[in-house]
Amino acid sequence: MIPQQPFISICIPSYKNVDYLKRLLDSIQEQTFKDIEVIISDDSPDDAVSEFIKAYTFNNALKYFKNSPSLGTPANWNEAIRNAKGKWIKIMHDDDWFATNDALQVYHNYVTKYPEVKFFFGAYYNINLQNNKALQVKNSLLDKLLLRLSPLNLFRKNTVGNPSCSFIKNENFLFYDERLKWVVDFDFSISTLLKFKKYKYIPEYLIKVGLGSEQVTESCFRNPVVEIPENFILLEKHGIQILKNIIVYDYYWRLFRNLNITKESEILQYYPAAVINSYVKKMLHCQDRVSSKLLHNGIVSKLLMAFTYCRSVLFK
Repeated sequence: MIPQQPFISICIPSYKNVDYLKRLLDSIQEQTFKDIEVIISDDSPDDAVSEFIKAYTFNNALKYFKNSPSLGTPANWNEAIRNAKGKWIKIMHDDDWFATNDALQVYHNYVTKYPEVKFFFGAYYNINLQNNKALQVKNSLLDKLLLRLSPLNLFRKNTVGNPSCSFIKNENFLFYDERLKWVVDFDFSISTLLKFKKYKYIPEYLIKVGLGSEQVTESCFRNPVVEIPENFILLEKHGIQILKNIIVYDYYWRLFRNLNITKESEILQYYPAAVINSYVKKMLHCQDRVSSKLLHNGIVSKLLMAFTYCRSVLFK
């Protein structure tokens, strides 16, 4: 007898921390919606996770995969997705968890109500893992409007949230770019929105996102070794024309300003394959002629950015 396809594959890329994983698995056990499978892709260097999960079965719907050697992020995320058989993908980082016991039921209800939509995301809580303080994160009217205008406006702010905040139709072709770490999630969101076109925002708080200093993003912040290559890969993927969007332009303006990069040679130092187009050249030229102190004045920086943007777009 052919086993029935589960409705939801909960995909968990795991790495070492069984305390976080326990909280997530417990929150899955408490879900009222049961038509699921649980996929764990384990990048841990030891057997702590494989031993720990023996206490869970999920009615024989738990599937465990050990990566040897470890894949790293986001390849480990992709491995979990690759092994998913469900109609829908619910990726969950192991330090995130469900905020309510009917979260999966809510996702199912939205899928039933909007059958033409293949990409859902919604409100969530940011939880400081050091002091357990919670911050509600919900899209404003401006956030919603800008995203409707263009997925590229995620360069302003990642209003989709991290991968745990999304719910995606399993189309077997949506994977995270394994060259990226710092911008990997919003690159995936942009690519997915451009591919699927239709999406639906869920205003309910269904996910708790754990924030800790040990996370990968903490080691990438303001690190030119990471940020310069990844952001030029974004330009290669999505094309130079994205810089015609002033929000994208402002994003790259602030990138160079915050990293104190004013010369092409400095970019090539971190990413020799970088194609430095006319938009970037004008940014660097302008910032090189202004003192760092003045450039870090918010109002001055915005005015200079707008002036340079207009010159770039109108006078190539």
